[in-house]
Amino acid sequence: MTTTGGPTEVAERALGPDLARGVMLAFIALANSHYFVAGTQGFAGFPTGASGVDRAVGMVISTFVDGRAFPMFGLLFGYGVAQIVRRQREAGREWWPIRKLLWRRSLVLVVLGFVHCMLLYVGDILAAYGVLLFLGVWAIRWKTGWLFGVAAFVLVLTALPTDTSLMDGTDPSMLPHNLLDQFADRIVVQPFIALLGPIGFMTPFLIGLWAGRRRVLERPAEHLILLRTTVAVGLPIAIIGALPVSLVVGGIIAVPSDHVLNLIGPIHDATGAFGGFGYAALIVLIAHRITAGRITTGRVTQAIAAVGQRSLTCYLSQSVVWAIVFTPYLLDLSGTLTTATTALLAIATWLATVLMADRMRKANYRGPFEKLIRWFTYRTAATRSRNSGSLA
Repeated sequence: MTTTGGPTEVAERALGPDLARGVMLAFIALANSHYFVAGTQGFAGFPTGASGVDRAVGMVISTFVDGRAFPMFGLLFGYGVAQIVRRQREAGREWWPIRKLLWRRSLVLVVLGFVHCMLLYVGDILAAYGVLLFLGVWAIRWKTGWLFGVAAFVLVLTALPTDTSLMDGTDPSMLPHNLLDQFADRIVVQPFIALLGPIGFMTPFLIGLWAGRRRVLERPAEHLILLRTTVAVGLPIAIIGALPVSLVVGGIIAVPSDHVLNLIGPIHDATGAFGGFGYAALIVLIAHRITAGRITTGRVTQAIAAVGQRSLTCYLSQSVVWAIVFTPYLLDLSGTLTTATTALLAIATWLATVLMADRMRKANYRGPFEKLIRWFTYRTAATRSRNSGSLA
């Protein structure tokens, strides 16, 4: 089949990846927002001494969301890169022009991520993914053995004990008292996030490249055993690996010694990669049942998939909410909202993006940031086609 090499048309898009991206953004909202809750001391991003309800909500988020949403993001990002490469190759492009195209994409992610960090949210991951893509371009031709070998090596590396403490307080760069302090603090923090973040995202990115080559998420009927096995193995590993940290967050067990914390923190994060894989596989299996007619599809499914098609715009929209609600020189609600009420805010924010994306879908309008990143990436007339876009 010959293609133009441009963005994928809506009619050609598979439901599974878009639905996974849409659900993923609900997880990301929950994972990001609780770090804004003010407290004199916290553990793993949750204030200590919270109410029973707050501890219960924190335990659920720590078990099922934290460290599990972003690996899913990385998997889908790598999968999207593989889709781009495949379409470019089908259009007859050589490897060097494809690399330059992906480097343009990485550049716009880095720039957009820097602006996002400075103005809205210090925990930006766009720049980190831009750096990851800049380096990961060299992996697009790796054989399967290399992809899995490097992915496994990096996963083991991230699971090693670390001196980074899980005991923390609210990061001053997240809650600046004025715009000048905001820029001064974040200009120092942002490069560390952008340059070190790719280490944690490398494993799911490489597995996503492999899955994208085989179109696992687009053609689930051909990979049912793999997908079901991924769910059955990945989710239990992620849940079990999260328990040491989440039980402390929930107040079930006392905060252990620093030595133990240095062990359970990396285990929590490393096992999260399996959770990201498991969640993606589960959502794709649900999408497969929907497209096969075994589950009735409707407006809700279409709306969530529309979020996935406009994931960059919806992700940045979440940050606008965090900035308005929590920044001290704006609404300054970090000391008012609790873990539980912040989780409700996160879900409400995600639902608002679902409504927004669905209106864009009905208007046949691609998200503004999807238009920006794809114009910069492709710079051809093909980017003016009226199909919806996605972060990946």
